[in-house]
Amino acid sequence: MRLYLVRHGETAWNKLGKVQGHSDIPLNNYGRHLAKQTAEGLKDVTFDAAYTSPLTRARETARIILSGRTVPLYDEPRIQEMGFGVCEGMRCRGENRDPDSDEFNKFFTDTAGYKVPKGGESIPEVEKRVQEFLEELYNREEFTDKTILISTHGASLTAMLNCIKGETDISRFWINGVPKNCAVTIVEVRDGKPEILEEDKVFY
Repeated sequence: MRLYLVRHGETAWNKLGKVQGHSDIPLNNYGRHLAKQTAEGLKDVTFDAAYTSPLTRARETARIILSGRTVPLYDEPRIQEMGFGVCEGMRCRGENRDPDSDEFNKFFTDTAGYKVPKGGESIPEVEKRVQEFLEELYNREEFTDKTILISTHGASLTAMLNCIKGETDISRFWINGVPKNCAVTIVEVRDGKPEILEEDKVFY
């Protein structure tokens, strides 16, 4: 089995430095451009199935990549973005960032010290749900020797990669930084064991 894990294209909130989480923000025009460039880069890959976060930005990215192909596309809530509760919509980067964003920004700068906002999810909760999805996928006999596209988000993709690498130290969650928009990671699964072949490849 071969998996192509991709982060969605850019959104207006990405550009403004706003916290997205479960907020359903669509791609902006540049995000669609990135997805089209990624589709061109992956045009020679034959996908047998695709899974997407139910959030619009991930689903739209998957549809653009799969444009012109007949590939079943499944919504999978376990791979949607990490929930940030009351902090969603907060501007956490740039000149006009919210003065209350210092505490939230520990999510990036001091992950072990990050306090889950009201209504949000913890890193272990996200890792648990993405790991359950991956384990289930690895063991689906009908997908043996198949190629699968997975369209997801920055934090949930990072959680997946850490699960694949066996990285359980929360303080090292962002050890490789935040994946770029439309970055692609290729994973090969043999006998239920995943191996990363290429990480964070961009086609633009």
